[in-house]
Parts: sequence; C-alpha cells; structure tokens
Amino acid sequence: MDKLTIEKRRYIGCKAKLIDWIIDTIQQEVPDAKLFCDIFAGTAVVSQRAISLYKKVIINDFLYSNNVIYKAFFEDSEYRQDVLNSYVERYNNLSPDNIPTNYFSYNYGDKYFDMASAKRIGFIREDIETHKRELTEKEYCILITSLIYSIDRIANTLGHFEAYIKKDIKVAEWNFRLVDFQCCKNVEIYREDANILARKIKSDIVYVDPPYNSRQYSRFYHVYEVLVKWEKPKLTGAALKPPTENMSEYCSSRAVDAFADLIAHLNTRFIVVSYNNT
Repeated sequence: MDKLTIEKRRYIGCKAKLIDWIIDTIQQEVPDAKLFCDIFAGTAVVSQRAISLYKKVIINDFLYSNNVIYKAFFEDSEYRQDVLNSYVERYNNLSPDNIPTNYFSYNYGDKYFDMASAKRIGFIREDIETHKRELTEKEYCILITSLIYSIDRIANTLGHFEAYIKKDIKVAEWNFRLVDFQCCKNVEIYREDANILARKIKSDIVYVDPPYNSRQYSRFYHVYEVLVKWEKPKLTGAALKPPTENMSEYCSSRAVDAFADLIAHLNTRFIVVSYNNT
C-alpha cells in the first residue's frame, strides 16, 4: 500500500505547486546558506525540500496538529516498522457495525464525516491514546498523522472545517495508510508563536509565509486540533468548534504590527517572504 506523502493534505496556502520556484529562487540568491528556518511552516512542504539542502532546518507552527505532523514526518527518533504495520492491519480490519458510538462519531458523524467513518476514526484515535505508553513518540505521532492524512480526502467539506456541506453523506471507502515518514538529523521542531521564536533562533535564511486570511487557521482546522489533543472538549455552534485558542495576530487588524515586530527581531542574514497581493 502506497504511503501518503506530505503534500497529500488539503490546506489553505499550501506551497506544493510553487515549491520548485521558491527553492530555486532562494538558492540562486543565497547559494552559501547552511541554516534554514521555516517559521510559519504550515504543511511543511518547503521545510521538506529544505531538509535535503541545508545543514540545519528549523520548522515551526503553533497548531498542535501541524506539530504532530512534523514530528511524524521528520523527527529523528526510534520507531518499529513491525509495530506500525500491526496497527495498520488491525485498523483496516475494523467493522463500523461493531464499533459503538464514541466522542468523534457523536459530534462529527453525518456532519463532517459519514457516521461509519466517524465511528472508525473515533475508535482508532482512542485506541492510539490507550496504547500510548507502549509506543515511542515517533510511532505515536506517525499513527495520529496517518489517521489525519487517511481521512482528509473523505471529509465532507470544501477543504477546511469552517463548515460542513449540508447534504446527505455517502459512506466513504478509505484505508488507514501510513505517511511517508523519515528520520532527519538536521531538523529542529517547534510549536511556538513565530514572534516569540524569532527572539530565540539564529539562521542564514528565514522563510516567512504568514497567514493571509482574516479567519483564524486554528479555527479552520479545529477538527484536527481536537483529534490531536484528544481532550474531548464541549463543541458549540453550527461548525462544532472547541473553545477558542491559538488566535494569531496575523489573522487580525494587528497583522502589520505583528509582521514589523517579527522582522525586527529575526537574527538572520536573509529574509524570504511569500505574500498574496490579491
């Protein structure tokens, strides 16, 4: 079964289609750089390419779901392939008919996911948490990330979780598939506010791709935030969102001030900015 690659996820602002141009431009302008920082990493497709080119790559994003994804794909720590394979086999042999209603299916079933899929998702996530002590951190992150990537394309949305499509949902066919992870010795992973991290790090290049949206990314991907944290909060509103957290200055009227503060405190030789001027 083919593994899921890092760009195989729906995410607003993903740079997968621009990655060759971005990296080629950076290398032409800064051919001698050794340290690279992706301070608003998002899907981390830019970080992934940078890992093969630079001595050290710093990857940062303040979403819990993105942080787990980075650890799964890149963290240099222990894992056991046979253990991962056993989970994949077990999860792909689950029958929704034998799974009782759970937190995930109660809240999201027949809304963001068909009920059968929601029951499977909730069972798998609870099972991963139940066996957390038996897993290495890398294995734990790989399994959660693989769950996110396995279900991303079947979500009853337009690509994010601001709302679900109000129509009958067909039962989706999907398999639990592992992501195409690796172990990278030249990576540092953070989950911090970019403006705070800027005061702590040093790099030759800092790639700056802040949010360009008045709506908060933490609210766009709240279902995955809930799935990763697994604290089972009370959900409210038509979109079934958890209590507010991780609100970014860059998605507000204070974005200009936040950007100025970030640039002023970066300890770097070069700053590369992606921006949307539409």
